[in-house]
Amino acid sequence: MATFLYKLGRLAFRRRHFVALIWVALLTLAGVGAASAPAAGSSSFSIPGTEAQKAFDLLEERFPGMAADGATARVVFQAPDGEKMTDAANKATVEKTVQDLSDGSEVTSVADPFKANAVSKDGTVAYAAVSYDVSGMELKDASKEALEDAAQDARDAGLTVEIGGDALQATPETGSGEIIGIAVAAVVLVITLGSLVAAGLPLLTALIGVGIGVSGITALANPLDLGDTTATLAMMIGLAVGIDYALFIVSRYRAELAEGRDREEAIGRAVGTAGSAVVFAGLTVVIALAGLAVVNIPMLTKMGFAAAGTVVIAVLIALTMIPALLGYAGRKVQPAGSKSKFLGRRKSASAAQTKPNMGTRWASFVVRRPVAVLLFGVIGLGAAAVPVAALELGLPDDGSQPTSTTQRRAYDTLSDGFGPGFNGPLMIAGDAKGSDDPKAVAQTTIDDIKGLDGVVSVSPAAFNKAGDTFTITVIPDSKPSSTQTEDLVHSIRDAGGQIKSDTDADVLVTGTTAMNIDFSQKMNDALVPYLALVVGLAFLLLIAVFRSILVPLKAALGFLLSVLAALGAVVAVFQWGWLSGLLGVEETGPIMSMMPIFMVGVVFGLAMDYEVFLVTRMREAYVHGEKPSQAVVTGFKHGARVVTAAAVIMMAVFAGFIGSSESMIKMIGFGLAIAVFFDAFVVRMAIVPAVLALLGHKAWWLPKWLDRALPNVDVEGEGLRTAEDRRNADPDEDRELVRV
Repeated sequence: MATFLYKLGRLAFRRRHFVALIWVALLTLAGVGAASAPAAGSSSFSIPGTEAQKAFDLLEERFPGMAADGATARVVFQAPDGEKMTDAANKATVEKTVQDLSDGSEVTSVADPFKANAVSKDGTVAYAAVSYDVSGMELKDASKEALEDAAQDARDAGLTVEIGGDALQATPETGSGEIIGIAVAAVVLVITLGSLVAAGLPLLTALIGVGIGVSGITALANPLDLGDTTATLAMMIGLAVGIDYALFIVSRYRAELAEGRDREEAIGRAVGTAGSAVVFAGLTVVIALAGLAVVNIPMLTKMGFAAAGTVVIAVLIALTMIPALLGYAGRKVQPAGSKSKFLGRRKSASAAQTKPNMGTRWASFVVRRPVAVLLFGVIGLGAAAVPVAALELGLPDDGSQPTSTTQRRAYDTLSDGFGPGFNGPLMIAGDAKGSDDPKAVAQTTIDDIKGLDGVVSVSPAAFNKAGDTFTITVIPDSKPSSTQTEDLVHSIRDAGGQIKSDTDADVLVTGTTAMNIDFSQKMNDALVPYLALVVGLAFLLLIAVFRSILVPLKAALGFLLSVLAALGAVVAVFQWGWLSGLLGVEETGPIMSMMPIFMVGVVFGLAMDYEVFLVTRMREAYVHGEKPSQAVVTGFKHGARVVTAAAVIMMAVFAGFIGSSESMIKMIGFGLAIAVFFDAFVVRMAIVPAVLALLGHKAWWLPKWLDRALPNVDVEGEGLRTAEDRRNADPDEDRELVRV
């Protein structure tokens, strides 16, 4: 591996014009494809293998005119104080609004509140249900404007009017935080590298990689049914790893220059050593993201593969474009004021008497006090993980929107007028095709549901044209995200099982609320298999990289600590409301259902980045004869500063997405930022060196039979050192070093 990458780095350095041209051409092609592609609609949401999805598919088949995936809007009217919606003037205003809404070209139906029994018992609230023949993201601006204009006309007539549903769904905004994150990354790079040119290279290559990845996703969004969140996730991950991977290679290149090597040799060795770590770190991220396919939720699978593709681009750019740009940069990548000159043979690195850097001093302290550092780190992360015990999962709805939005105000008004369960109705789909008397089955279903606790009302059965399939609407007495509503769904399904055995008819529960419940359950069921797959594959990969059993095991256990602590922080902020005002969290509630499994995947990949970058330096020192404790110190001497900078950069990039208007993106940004903090600064910087110091030589033990069976990936560049030693043994082959 190291030898191949060494040759690749030198080739990219020599053929820099060709390499740069290829990447610019790819960026141009991706940009043209994105610009010419039609606007992407919302990604279809399905949960294969669940009862809610089975019912949804049944309704699509038996009620073809329902347009079940079309956008919906609830125009909610509230009468002024002391008046009722049934008053003549207010009723006339509503009827005019209904008439105006019916004129839309994309509108399939508008339900008049006074004919559809959509007026509250006290007469103060009414709503008109509007259905469209396209999804919310596909609605034309004219249709959205007509909806808002009709609502405004009713407001001008004296009513309070709000609009709920997904008809006004908008593309989430990330805010200015993303730009601030990149700016922080730039400052950290300048401080770390001491050169504007050297700091600019990782930013430039990361932006090019993200540009190619996101443009490619945009271009393929329609044919592959990709949603807006897919591109946002790819941008988030691509920026973070793109900057980090480039930083590690640039940093190693400068270290090789400092040892007296000429520029081409230095870039070859930098790509051969740090580049090898980049490849394997990238592989762990790709495994974690692509492994999301195990969950068998198409939306999540597409998000994972798209982000994994962006990571692959980041790795390829770091291995090829960085060497090419370093060829253009010349001596400008050195810190300002550097006067280094190298003549004849290289100076020995050990000959330079320098003051120990902070990484060296910290590692020396940990090696002297490993037990205390280990206990402090484990107890601290354990305390942060305590809120996980109170974790509640769910999916966001209009009730989780900020109170400043019309969707949230419509949600609250409906809840006040009709009860909290009105915002989460349950749809019962009955397949009585194999039954002798479908109407009797429907009546039995209605009677059984009315006898359950937590039911406010049950609508009459509505049959399809064939008369073999019916739908029933059930209104719970609790809000959609509550455990009481979840219990009611399970109770109805239990009753449906009894009806199935008695009549051979399928009675299924679906609707948005039931879909959310099934989604959360599916995510919970998939967590352990996913964790086993991802950690297992990465464990095998790290055994080959580190030639050790205990080091990968320690890496996996450390990851579990950091991800649990990060989830605890997410619960504390987004569920309990701690620091919610500071982070702009307007509404607390259940944690997004995909958050645990998503954090497991992404954080594991990123955690292994730091493990590979830091511990390969320790492994390199150990295999070259240093004692285990000294190898830990050497690894921190060369790697701690860069790993720290990389972690701060990644935290800044992720934290930038906390400013998003989309609650899911905000939660993901915070969760990943705090997870990187815990993993980089507590696990990798404290727990890892403490454990390695306690294990000593045992940390690098590997059974001989396994050592023979594993491929020699040579991440430490031992093959390069051997070749170099052979050249140094022959004075005729010693090359004159150039001034750098």
